[in-house]
Amino acid sequence: MPESGFLDTNVVVRYLMDDPPEMAEQAARIVEGETDLWLTDVVLAETAYVLRDVYHVSREAIVDRLIDFIRRRNVTLCGLDKDMVIQGLLLCRPSGRVSFADALIWAAARSAGPRVVYSFDARFPSAGVEVRRTPTEYRS
Repeated sequence: MPESGFLDTNVVVRYLMDDPPEMAEQAARIVEGETDLWLTDVVLAETAYVLRDVYHVSREAIVDRLIDFIRRRNVTLCGLDKDMVIQGLLLCRPSGRVSFADALIWAAARSAGPRVVYSFDARFPSAGVEVRRTPTEYRS
């Protein structure tokens, strides 16, 4: 039976950015090996943040890199449906309207089935979920 384990953000960032080279090489051995790797929504959100704020990668490139990464055959998303996460990430691609964290909350709600999301954020994506923003909506 193949070994399995959770990935931390620093391994994902090193792998995606190939920086620094010696750590990136170690990350590549982990990611490209036979180990079944588990990835959480927190790691995805942190990775997006580091790529954007530390490495100044464009939103489009972040979305593309994360989607390519989670499509790897040995990567499993913890508690999330890969297709829903991909759809959520694609909501981030065209503009700054949807944050990476909101996209992952949206994907979690969609992965769990039709769900209600309580948010004051007028930009929260509502496709396939019910977003309740006002107190009267909360009482429903």
